[in-house]
Amino acid sequence: MPSVCAVVVTYNRRPLLRECLDGLRAQTRPVDRVLVVDNASSDGTAEMVRRDYGWVDLLALPENLQCAGGFHAGLQQAHADGADWLWLLDDDCVPTPTALEELERGTRTAAPLPAPALLSGRVVWNDGRLHPMNVPGFERERIDRVIEAGGQALLPVRSASFPSLFVSRGAIDRHGLPHTHYVIYGDDIEWSARILRHEPGYMVPRSIVHHKTKQPHTATESGPRFYYHVRNTLYMLRGRAWTRTEKLSLVWMLLTTGAAYLRLGPSPRDNALVILRGLRDGVRPAAAT
Repeated sequence: MPSVCAVVVTYNRRPLLRECLDGLRAQTRPVDRVLVVDNASSDGTAEMVRRDYGWVDLLALPENLQCAGGFHAGLQQAHADGADWLWLLDDDCVPTPTALEELERGTRTAAPLPAPALLSGRVVWNDGRLHPMNVPGFERERIDRVIEAGGQALLPVRSASFPSLFVSRGAIDRHGLPHTHYVIYGDDIEWSARILRHEPGYMVPRSIVHHKTKQPHTATESGPRFYYHVRNTLYMLRGRAWTRTEKLSLVWMLLTTGAAYLRLGPSPRDNALVILRGLRDGVRPAAAT
């Protein structure tokens, strides 16, 4: 049976991390290894993991590398240690008991459906709705594959977010790791799209993870951090994860989210400055990906 390493990135959220780790311990298909990547928390997270979760491996980073850097470090470590599949989770994500069992079942697709390079679970908010930050980008070009996958309770995807992303070691061998300079927002979308441009992947609706954010927010409601959404979308427009036609959709998405962000209070002027900074930094030569 292939080995599975769950990679959990955390920063200063001990109570939520406890729920996540307890959920991992309760899996009907036991996780072979759990690697917690601590982004230099100051709330005693590392001490709690060492004291209360002796079955968990800890990668304590000397500084906060944010989301992209944390997952990059965790994936690099788990891959180097020989994991066959890597299951990515935020520290505020709590998997249901059969989440991993269903993901692993999704790797055993039947012909003519091609085997996946990655899978994505169904990530929901507290009320059971799909979390708006974690809705995959669904396949739109290969309708035949959509029909074939539906018969196996799978949905072909073109991109996916980090929470409950299930990635094969072969995909990392062939396509590399997430870009650390994305920091937050879009790092997971670019990485998964980079893989899925060349290989198939599916959402597994029966694999459910609860993403326990305070609100079911989107990037538009992220305040000054919307800067990263703007900048990183430009990074993707300059990169190779998307086709030319798909990049037109990225432009439309940036225009619509930018317009929505400008309408948010309390200061449209400050919001405009956030967008302008993102546009400026997204086109700088050193930022090419």
